[in-house]
Amino acid sequence: MKLRRTRAVARKESLHLLRDPRSLIMGLAIPMLMLFLFGYALNLDIEKVKLAVWDRSDTVASRDFVSRFASSRYFRLVERASSYGEIERAIDSRSAIIALVVPEGFNRTLEGRGSDVQAILDGSDANTATIVLAYADAVARTFSAEIMLQRLNRAGRPPTAPPVDLRPRVWFNTDLVSRYYIFPGLIAVIMMVIAALLTSLTVAREWETGTMEQLIATPLTSGEIIAGKLLPYFMIGIIDLVLCVLVGYFVFDVPFRGNLALLFVMSLVFLTGALALGILISILAKSQLLASQIALVTTMLPAFLLSGFMFPIDNMPQVIQVVTNVVTARHFVHILRGIYLKDAGIRELVPQVLVLALFGVIVLTLAVKNFRKKID
Repeated sequence: MKLRRTRAVARKESLHLLRDPRSLIMGLAIPMLMLFLFGYALNLDIEKVKLAVWDRSDTVASRDFVSRFASSRYFRLVERASSYGEIERAIDSRSAIIALVVPEGFNRTLEGRGSDVQAILDGSDANTATIVLAYADAVARTFSAEIMLQRLNRAGRPPTAPPVDLRPRVWFNTDLVSRYYIFPGLIAVIMMVIAALLTSLTVAREWETGTMEQLIATPLTSGEIIAGKLLPYFMIGIIDLVLCVLVGYFVFDVPFRGNLALLFVMSLVFLTGALALGILISILAKSQLLASQIALVTTMLPAFLLSGFMFPIDNMPQVIQVVTNVVTARHFVHILRGIYLKDAGIRELVPQVLVLALFGVIVLTLAVKNFRKKID
């Protein structure tokens, strides 16, 4: 492979990119659009849950109890009901996600054996209902602990320590902000889809426009043609990565705790495989429409569903977990989250890097061999 020939092919492909605004929009504008769209839309933090309350006791104690929910950042009191019918209508219309029913005589039973407070939830969204129920249980337990402490103080007895005192300490994402967890994975998904989609059009376009015969007639080898066509898209991939990192830091306030140089090196390894996959699809399809459709199906769906970007891989069936190992986006998501949140070094990321490098070598080799067969 001669560098001068490869550089000539890269220059030709770069000129085509610069003169084709659609390719530039696809390579630069669409990733930014996806980044902002998903960055703002995807939020797994459940706060300000709409709360309805039927306070049948209407006493100082019951109002204090309800105020604990209303003053919490997790709940927002939107309705005060006066019957089960009103609660049912609020839950059915989703104007409330959870409803509290405080029984009559709440203050009297509170001082005796304790009082039962009913919580009614909309279970149509099981995940949200589970989290909201945990929030409500935490508020109720805190209120109950304060009541027990008051009783002990009035009785002149010292408060007893619980048998087990759990003191949680969260590492890497102390406030458990979902945006910090989602954003690095979003970068991997965007780069995977855009990289493969862009290069899936390169060789197919040459066949459709009839210029492939001219390339074949030159002394260029198949490796030089493929390398030259990949280089401009490497630059676009790097530009996209820089824009993603800047947007994440300055717009979405996503902290970056790792090594920036390591991030770019790992991204280049990932880009090699993603771009090579797109060009392999382009070689096999020989049609821009078919190639773009295959690229979308083989990158977007696995990247969204099987990379751990949105859905935990450990919760998937064992067979699917095995399949996810061939999805390069899964390994890149792991790398990005490790660098972004944990300041992970190369030692912790060796298995994922090896998989990405092996994938890139295999796909590039297949692309060169298949291209040689097409032109022979």
